[in-house]
Amino acid sequence: MRILLPPSETKRDGGADAPLALDTLSFPSLSAARSQALAALGELSTDGEAMMRALKLGPRQSAEVDRNRGLPGAPTMAAIDRYTGVLFDALDAPSLDRDARAFAGRTVAVHSALLGLVGALDPVPAYRLSHDSKLPGLRLKAHWREPIARVLDDEAGLIIDLRSEGYAELGPAPVRPGSVYVRVVSIDGDGRRRALNHFNKQAKGRFTRAVLERRPDLDSVDDLLDWAETAGISMRLGEERAATLPREVELVA
Repeated sequence: MRILLPPSETKRDGGADAPLALDTLSFPSLSAARSQALAALGELSTDGEAMMRALKLGPRQSAEVDRNRGLPGAPTMAAIDRYTGVLFDALDAPSLDRDARAFAGRTVAVHSALLGLVGALDPVPAYRLSHDSKLPGLRLKAHWREPIARVLDDEAGLIIDLRSEGYAELGPAPVRPGSVYVRVVSIDGDGRRRALNHFNKQAKGRFTRAVLERRPDLDSVDDLLDWAETAGISMRLGEERAATLPREVELVA
């Protein structure tokens, strides 16, 4: 089983681990693409004003420029602890016990715009880059789409894609029976479905925490839906999507 999480714009500062070393990261086939993205961000970092424009930063976010400039020697921490924001606050990874964190290390990947897919416990620095950011000489969608799609195609077992659509386009999950895209919805009294925004992220964080705490053995979509029912989580198959997209599962918040 592989759970795919989106990253967050916001990240914790600091860290106790050594600076970023690409050979410590999961999915080593992405190393070359990671090096290229880091080099492009480093080039952009030489011009603070250009970086502010490229990353769509406001005047109060100028510290993000310093973060990116300091990447080569910046301390690292586990990816699942680095990211903050609604999803990661609901997940609350620092409070997970040792077994849950170990399970996260085996099953969870976070999709970084800078580093591609990283394992939940991979040591990463704080940085600023989004799926729609512009880097000199490098288009993120074109850069990451095929390498990440190949990695995911090689993944055995169930893939549960909790990424935003923007990140899913940066590296599509395979279209096969054991690969699903999770959409968070609410259902009103008349049975009408409505996609959620803020609570979308919160529901994904809570779902991921429930999986890590209970550590189910899920091999198929049926396993996922059956387990969700026993765990008190409302999930169901969504509407059919285009043949080129993974099947959708609705998480009802």
